[in-house]
This record gives sequence, structure tokens and C-alpha cells, in this order.
Amino acid sequence: MATPPRDALRFETRAIHVGQEPEELYGAVNVPIYQTSTYAQPAVGRPKRYDYARGGNPTREAFQTALASLEGGVRALAFGSGLAAEATLLLTLSPGDRVLLPDDVYGGTYRLLARVLAAWGLGHDVVDMTDPDALRAAIRPETRLVWIETPTNPLLKIVDIGACAEIAHAAGARCVVDNTFATPYLQRPLELGADVVVHSVTKYLGGHSDLVMGALVTNDEELAERLAFLQNAVGAVPGPMDCYLALRGLKTLAVRMRAHCEGARAVAAFLAEHPRVVRVHYPGLPQHPGHAVAARQMADFGGMVSFEVGSEAEAVRIAESTELFFLAESLGGVESLIEVPAPMTHASVAGSPLAVPPTLIRLSVGLEHPEDLIADLARALG
Repeated sequence: MATPPRDALRFETRAIHVGQEPEELYGAVNVPIYQTSTYAQPAVGRPKRYDYARGGNPTREAFQTALASLEGGVRALAFGSGLAAEATLLLTLSPGDRVLLPDDVYGGTYRLLARVLAAWGLGHDVVDMTDPDALRAAIRPETRLVWIETPTNPLLKIVDIGACAEIAHAAGARCVVDNTFATPYLQRPLELGADVVVHSVTKYLGGHSDLVMGALVTNDEELAERLAFLQNAVGAVPGPMDCYLALRGLKTLAVRMRAHCEGARAVAAFLAEHPRVVRVHYPGLPQHPGHAVAARQMADFGGMVSFEVGSEAEAVRIAESTELFFLAESLGGVESLIEVPAPMTHASVAGSPLAVPPTLIRLSVGLEHPEDLIADLARALG
């Protein structure tokens, strides 16, 4: 039987094979770490492929090729962090343009726009994107990007990507989706109408809490060329070692995400029945307001769970009492993490329309056995 073309292979197979042929000289099955800053040229002005490592690196190229395949894009571009990726994308805009943000956007994204790029003349507006009518009303003539997170960070709201993309395009704006929480294994925004996907590769794509990296993926050839120019011109690129680690993460993404989802379902069900928990935010629960949309546009509901308790002091006490859940920022690694977003990951939005409840606790459910994680939470909840 003939081997099917690469674009016909299933997700798990593409994650391991696309852009990752055995190395030609020795047959190494892992893409080598090309730890070099420059490349020898056979003649003046005639490089073999790359002239300088800011502009390109074979290890980075392998990661970009694999990620583009998984997201269904024509091109992926890797950056030194998720915020470096976002900043580079925003540099495709001009002073006077505006970005429409969800009212539960990642604090770093809000900080970048409100406290850095605002001084450059880039404006932003905030709206509840779970309400299509409110979204439509919030778009201005100057709006160039409609920026979606789904599930959102940290309240795990669900936004209908297809509906929002349609509204954005009708207004002449592009639709950007931060797909960090879902990953392409659970959700592929480009197939739903989005123009650009943003990733903090640091999280689930890397999956082992050992790298900081970001990426953009698009199916727009013209925009891809512009972003590739900016990737080199701005220079916020990742090193080859991080690209190697991210490639390793992609290989196991599917099996890890299945386990993350299984654990999160069990943890969310436990929390939903606990008397000291006021509210659980998890799209896999039937009572979640975005459950139906999530079931339609996602393969599963992800590994993130947030919940609210009775007071700010209780939230802090619980977060400081777990043993298997490490008290730490970030998410998406094999180990489970717990945090209180208001004074930690989302401190930068304090006092803004995006402020999160001080009683909220966010969990990144790792790959430990779910029953052990539930026992740890039960002890902390008291």
C-alpha cells in the first residue's frame, strides 16, 4: 500500500514526521540542534540556504514546518516568547489602528497594548466576545484585528470562532486566535475562519516547563511574507535548543492532551461537588455557558480548570497548601500547577476592565494520576 501524502496523514503522524526526515549525513532520526550563529558561503553573496541565524536555522525551520502542518496553515514562524510573537504581529499595524480584545484576555497581551504600544499610537477596545451583538457594536472603522482567546485565560470563557471571524471580516478586520490553551490537537482556528493563530509554545506545545517560546501560524501567503520579514528585521527569534525541545513536545502533544483532558474532567467534577467551592469554570461541565460551542469547535475541553472560593484569603491559603500542585505561574507542563491569578499572572490588569476576581484559583492539570490530584485538592480545601 502506498504511503499517503503528508497532508493526508493523521495528526499524531504529522507531529512526528512532517519537517523531520532523518538527517542525511548520518541518518539521525531526531532533527539536529544546529547551534550556529552564521553559515559559510561558497561564493560572495551566494549562501547555501541561510546567511545568518537570525534569518533562519534548520532546527527552527523543522519546528515551523511541523507546527504549520498541525494548525493547517501555509506557514508558521517561531519567536523567543509568546509576547515576542504577539509584538511582531502587532507591528503589521500602524499608529491609529485599533485592536479589539476580549474582556478576559491574557494579562500580558493587555499590558503590551495598554502600556507599550499605546504610546506608539496603537489603540485597543475591550468587549465580551461571547456576545456577537456586543462584538459587532464594538468594532470601529479603525479596528484592524479582532483578537480572540478561547478558552480564555483565566475564566475559561468560550468564544465562537467562526461567528467572530465572520463579523471581523465583514468589518474589514483580521481575526486572530490565541490557541495556547486548546492547542491544534483540540482546536484549529484557521479551519474555522481565523486568519492568524498565536501560541505561547512555552505551554502545551513544549509541554515540559523547560523552554520559553512563541509562534504565529497563518494561511494568508501575503501576511506570511510580511511576518517573515518582521521576524528577521525585529529579531526576537528562539535559539535552536528551544526549537529542538519544542519539536520534542510536538511529538507527544496528542497523547499528552488526551491525558490533560482526562485529568481536568475528573478534577472539575470533584470541585463542582465540593461545598467550599463557589463556582467552577470548566467548559466540559454541561452547566458551563460555553459548553455547547466548545463541544462543537473543540475535540475535547482542555486541561485548564478555574474555580472560585469564598474569600481572597481562602484562595491564597488553598493555593499555598497543595503539595502535588506546585504554586507557580505558567501552565501546560506535565506537572500540575496552581495559582491565584489576581496577584500573580493577571496583576497587570488590576484596576482595569479586565480585572479578575481575587477569589479565583487557576489550575493547570498535569499528567499525574487524577485521583492523586483530587486527594491533594481535598486536603488543601480542608
